[in-house]
Parts: sequence; C-alpha cells; structure tokens
Amino acid sequence: MIITDTHTHLYSESFDKDRSEMIKRAINKNIERFFIPAIDSTYTKSMLQLEKDFPNHIFLMMGLHPTHVKENFKEELAHVEEMLSKRKFYAVGEIGIDLYWDKSTLDIQIEAFRHQINLAKKYKLPIVIHCRESFDEIFNVLEQEKSDDLFGIFHCFTGTIEQAHKAISYNMKLGIGGVVTFKNGKIDQFINQIDLKHIVLETDAPYLAPKPYRGKRNESSYIIKVLEKMSELYKMSIQDIASITTENSKTVFGV
Repeated sequence: MIITDTHTHLYSESFDKDRSEMIKRAINKNIERFFIPAIDSTYTKSMLQLEKDFPNHIFLMMGLHPTHVKENFKEELAHVEEMLSKRKFYAVGEIGIDLYWDKSTLDIQIEAFRHQINLAKKYKLPIVIHCRESFDEIFNVLEQEKSDDLFGIFHCFTGTIEQAHKAISYNMKLGIGGVVTFKNGKIDQFINQIDLKHIVLETDAPYLAPKPYRGKRNESSYIIKVLEKMSELYKMSIQDIASITTENSKTVFGV
C-alpha cells in the first residue's frame, strides 16, 4: 500500500527540530509520496534541500501563495517563472485567492492567480488552488480561463456539494484533509456522494491536523486519520482508498 500526501509544507519552520524524523515516521507508515507546495521565494532554497535529502519521495511545486501577494508580487512572479524555466516541477501551486486575511489585495491576487494559470498552461502543468472565503472569485477566474489544458487540485476543499461539483467541472480533483474528521467540518456529510475518482488526500501539514490531533502541529503521518475517515465514509478498505487516491494523484501530477 502506497499513500500519497498531495499537499504538505515539509519545509515549514514548525519542523525545524525534527524534520527528518517526522518524514521518516510517515515513510514508515507507507506514506511514500509528498507533494510540496510553494509559498514564496524565501522558501525555494529549503524546498530544493528537501528534494535533495529525500529524492525518491519529494515532488516540488512552484508558485506564489495568495496570502503572499504583496507590493513585490511581480518580482515574486518573475521568480516563479524563472524557476519553472530552469527545472522540473510537478505543479504550479499553491495559487489562488484568500479573502480571510486581507480583502484589500483582491485585485492583485486575481492578477497573480491568472498569470500563474497561464504559466501552468505554458509548461503543461496542473495548478493547485488555495481558496479561502473566495469560491465565487475563484470560479469566476476559472470560468474565464477554462480549457482542456487547465486541470489540477482544489486544495483543502471545504465547500458545499454544489461547489464540489462545480470545481470538478473545471477538471479539478478535490484535496481532502483533516477537515473531513472535524465535527463541524460539514464535508463529511456529503463527500461519499462524490465519486472517489475525483479525490486526492492531503494533510496541509503543519496546519489543519485531523482528530484527535486537532489544534496541534499536523504532520504527514497523520494522513492515516484522514484515510481511516474516508474508509468509514465510503465503506471501502483503507487499502482501496489509498490505492485509488494515489492513482488519482498520478493522473494529476504525471508521476
């Protein structure tokens, strides 16, 4: 059984004291594939080091996170483009719109999102979308940019069943993580109505730890709790859920 964590920030400062041990804990539990989203240029060096340290397990993305779209966003986007032109990445991400922290940057967030969608098309890569309090804005951009070569993952999906179907209609898989284990997470009430072929698993570590670790530092090994919950909801074996969602991740990332 191979388990894939399609979204984990293993370079986070939260792991500075035990990064290698934490990754090995996950590998020992059959979590063998870690897809690493970018935030901004300040993390590029540590992302590349991660890949060097665990070359058979780490798969890097490149992008500018919407909460880091600031006054210097054009320089940051130039860094994203430069990195994409220099070496292999497996997705453009994480990108999108976040209106939870700062609504004043909406216009430049949309500009950065659109620009990075076009980079993904140029390099024939999937996108990994960050959406927080911004479904309408995200869907508006996707509607304008939709095409056969636009595809990817709606990371940390927390919307309604209607929003799930809409995301899927834009060639997006749904990234399901710790929220599915929350009492008030709501997606557990309908997710089993979504065909498993549209779903990938993730942790978003060090954020959004599943029960019973909620409120603590998340880590990739905790994806087991997500897997167990999905097994319960779909009434399928853990092995089958792991196999199908890993195959789905291969379809998206090409590896």
